[in-house]
Amino acid sequence: MQLIPMPLGPINPDVENLVVGVVLFAPLYLFVRRMLLRINRVLEERATLLDGVTGGPAAELRREAERIRAERAAMLAEARREAAHVRQRAREEGAVLIAAAREDGLRERDEALAAGQARVEAERASAETELRGQVSELASDLASRIVGEPLAAATGSGR
Repeated sequence: MQLIPMPLGPINPDVENLVVGVVLFAPLYLFVRRMLLRINRVLEERATLLDGVTGGPAAELRREAERIRAERAAMLAEARREAAHVRQRAREEGAVLIAAAREDGLRERDEALAAGQARVEAERASAETELRGQVSELASDLASRIVGEPLAAATGSGR
């Protein structure tokens, strides 16, 4: 059966085909409309978020966060600078202490060397005086060994 009772060719659809087309098109239309509404809602939310980033309360929060971050960076820089000063002072104090300890060590070494040299000189002098008294005896013993006969020790003082 034709929708229009005139012979129009392909632009005059059958009523059965038209009903089937409307029945199939209606759910498709409702589905696409529902999806388009969701897509529009997502796009609006996205636009709202983008507007929030570039301006509005989110931008204020971002500026506040940037200000706080800058303050913290300044505080950290100041703390690093102060720590560098403390380290420098500690190095200088350590160098002074090392120099003082080195001077003390050198002084003690010089004192120990002087005391050792004095002790060596005293022992050498005492050994020399002891040996000077025994020189004639030792000389006669040595001469006796060389000659092979016992010789009497001379009692003169040498030097």
